[in-house]
Amino acid sequence: MRVDRASRIIAAQADRIYRALTNAEAVRTWLPPAGARGVIDVFEPRPGGAFRMTLIFDKADGTERKSSADSDVVNGQFVELAPNARVRQRFSFESDNPAFAGEMDMTWTLAQTAEGVLVTVTAENVPAGITPEDHQAGMASSLDNLAQYLG
Repeated sequence: MRVDRASRIIAAQADRIYRALTNAEAVRTWLPPAGARGVIDVFEPRPGGAFRMTLIFDKADGTERKSSADSDVVNGQFVELAPNARVRQRFSFESDNPAFAGEMDMTWTLAQTAEGVLVTVTAENVPAGITPEDHQAGMASSLDNLAQYLG
């Protein structure tokens, strides 16, 4: 089971960051990595609530997409919501490629520091089709977007 992780200190209060993690319009705005936009079909931020998002990529960059030539479709659910501390979700990708099969857990944790809030995203059981380099770049881009969104 592969685990990928990325962190960033964000100069915002934990409650604002938590709201940005649990609001559909906010997530649609900041979660897509650079070069992509998001469409949210379902967003029910409660334990057991559904989540469905399509990431549409602007151009081919050599990265294999999971659902089509220019998109990744993610289905999942909210597993745990701990206000101002943690959001845990479980995702699967719509794909005919077995390298993208399985469920991946994503946990967003918030920890207060002297400089701001340390936001860490941890992905567990990452499908083999997602290269560590691409995943690291995508998670870092999303964290950068989150910081800009809250700035």
